[in-house]
Amino acid sequence: MEPRTRCLGHNSAMSEKATLPAGTHIGHVHLKVANIDRALAFYCDVLGFDLVERRGDEVAFVSAGGYHHHVGLNTWESRGGTPPPPGHTGLYHHAIVLPDRRSLAQVVRRVVDSGWPLTGASDHRTHEAIYLDDPDGNGIELYWDRPLEQWPRKPDGSITLLGRADLDVEGLLAEADA
Repeated sequence: MEPRTRCLGHNSAMSEKATLPAGTHIGHVHLKVANIDRALAFYCDVLGFDLVERRGDEVAFVSAGGYHHHVGLNTWESRGGTPPPPGHTGLYHHAIVLPDRRSLAQVVRRVVDSGWPLTGASDHRTHEAIYLDDPDGNGIELYWDRPLEQWPRKPDGSITLLGRADLDVEGLLAEADA
């Protein structure tokens, strides 16, 4: 088990007790989009999600592998809207975890072949990640996790997230073609 570190300690009595179970994970993301058709063209046709349900031009749900939904897309407060300008708070990116490196490579190959631009690529030592933005400017991280035993550790056994290297995107794409 990882050594536990308190966050900021604003309420130190509460911080010592507040622990989420190890199996906790982030579930689906629900995004405000300007246009459902445009968003679905990206999430289904470019990334490869399946459409689970759609209600007109107001809301749609997409998933991978039959899950109820990984991404919700809605125009309830954003129909025809524009992305927030730089320098404002909001979503930096949401992450889509692929099961292995080859799966990541295959999705990135599809994105590149569609002509959709990538905005970055990093080897974070715990995972390899590709970055891009959806049609509404929402950042997306596509990644796969290395096995836990390969993660870099500090002398006390905790994970270190500091440091990264450039990811060889061409090498990754070669794996999609293998």
